Amino acid sequence: MAGHSKWKQIKRKKAVTDARRGASWTKVIREITVAARAGGGDPGGNPRLRTAIDAAKAVNMPGDNIERAIKKGTGELEGASYEEVSYEGYGPGGAAVIIEATTDNSTRTVAEVRHAFNRNGGNLGATNSVAWMFDRKGQVYLDASRYEEDSTLEAALESGAEDFVQDGEQFVITTTVPTFHAVQDALRERGFEVDSAEIAMVPKTTVKIEGRQAEQMIRLVEALEELDDVSKVFSNFDIDASQLAEASS
Repeated sequence: MAGHSKWKQIKRKKAVTDARRGASWTKVIREITVAARAGGGDPGGNPRLRTAIDAAKAVNMPGDNIERAIKKGTGELEGASYEEVSYEGYGPGGAAVIIEATTDNSTRTVAEVRHAFNRNGGNLGATNSVAWMFDRKGQVYLDASRYEEDSTLEAALESGAEDFVQDGEQFVITTTVPTFHAVQDALRERGFEVDSAEIAMVPKTTVKIEGRQAEQMIRLVEALEELDDVSKVFSNFDIDASQLAEASS
């Protein structure tokens, strides 16, 4: 498993300040708005919107905020006009990086993304320069301390999952994009509580990074994730869990 899931574990353990939570809400609201604009305001018929609403609930966003974001997307309320953009590049040690962003000013966003790469030993690349190294998959995360591995593996596969691994304190269940929600529903019916879930760019291979390059890579990911317009960052880096924890502390 690439460093992305390890990175998620480290971030979850770090203290979440009010400012961080506010930034998280901003990103989630944008995703809800774009999802509603693209597929309508009914989460039952719009899988992307359903995923965005689940993410909003996971960061304790009030229902009124969610509803307003949906109405902005469907045009019932006025709001900023967002577009989705993606960027690709290389980080320290040759790790591939994909950035997904939602922005009302793509010129500003690409400048900020390029600046983050330049300051942290990376290079912004051209479209499709690294995308071929990834597959778009559903990823469902369960708390490994709560469930027995063999029974969870059996439940995941019977629910339609493609793959199952334990990565540190998490079980990571991989699905196809079309079966993403069906697998989650089946797991919940079996009594499993989903810790988090997302449509992710999953690397086909990983790049081992150590020492100073690992520290630079972590700083690059942090810098990108702190940008207001950036919604997700994916990479194929593989950094030792102990160094990841130390460098991101």
